Amino acid sequence: MIDHGADRPVHRQLADLLRADIAAGRLKPGEMLPSQARLMQLHDLGPVAVRQALAILRAEGLIRTVKGEGSTVMVYDRQPYRVAAGADVEIRMPSPEERKQLRDAAAGETEMPEGVPVAVVKPGPRKHRVLLRGDRWRLVFGDEPQS
Repeated sequence: MIDHGADRPVHRQLADLLRADIAAGRLKPGEMLPSQARLMQLHDLGPVAVRQALAILRAEGLIRTVKGEGSTVMVYDRQPYRVAAGADVEIRMPSPEERKQLRDAAAGETEMPEGVPVAVVKPGPRKHRVLLRGDRWRLVFGDEPQS
């Protein structure tokens, strides 16, 4: 439940609820999330709070949103990518040029789907940056097991 009197912003509370539903399997990979209007109604929230919550989940790579279709839970079969100590990592939405660059020709994509974040990894000052699709790679830092 959303606690409208809590110190934690309501959009973060909604993101936490949806994240927990994904983690527990109540929202399964490939499944549509309730519409923004339905989330507003269920949780007594305004449109800005719902959009902010969904933006958080998109940035985390948990959902994908397609304009006019809605949001779905990402399907994960991601390969681990070990990030070297001291590397600079930036997670963001890709530019149109990067989306074209990261398309999957084998899947017939002309460009990468919208709503999928990228990780930009800069291993060091003299090394080239690495651009990774959020739906294909899982970043592994330091001694974290790759499992």
